[in-house]
Amino acid sequence: MAINENQVVSIEYSLTEKGQSEVIDTNKGHAPLEFIVGKGMIIPGLEESIKGMSKGDSGVVEVPAAAAYGERNPDAVETLPKEQFAGIELEKGLQLYGQSEDGQTIMVTVADFDDNTVTVDYNHPLAGKDLAFDLTIKDVRDATEEEINTGIIGGDSCGCGTGACH
Repeated sequence: MAINENQVVSIEYSLTEKGQSEVIDTNKGHAPLEFIVGKGMIIPGLEESIKGMSKGDSGVVEVPAAAAYGERNPDAVETLPKEQFAGIELEKGLQLYGQSEDGQTIMVTVADFDDNTVTVDYNHPLAGKDLAFDLTIKDVRDATEEEINTGIIGGDSCGCGTGACH
């Protein structure tokens, strides 16, 4: 039976950039990734591809950049005074977290730095990359009414105490 909206899906996956062999992320050998289809909990291209699958299906799902983390935005790069990074041991590729003007948590990547300035990139590290997920659908079930309403799968199943399991 094909996967539909408002179902809880559990997947095991390894993520690579399309055409590459280096694994970027994986949960193989760990707890499966669980999400509710139709709630925007995973990247759109992966969610759409999974809708045609069923429990037990395996395969490689390719997701173009536009349906993953979007294309790179060259305007999302900023050069800031190095004093703003006092006490931080800078290195290229370092990911830092801060707050946007509206109080949201944002991640930036240190693109470059010198004695006076630090160039940060606000793009997601996987922006502009076509992705390949080698995945297996481990389980599929209908979401409960509470899961549909809250977006929280199984209550506090991660044990983190916040209910914000990612």
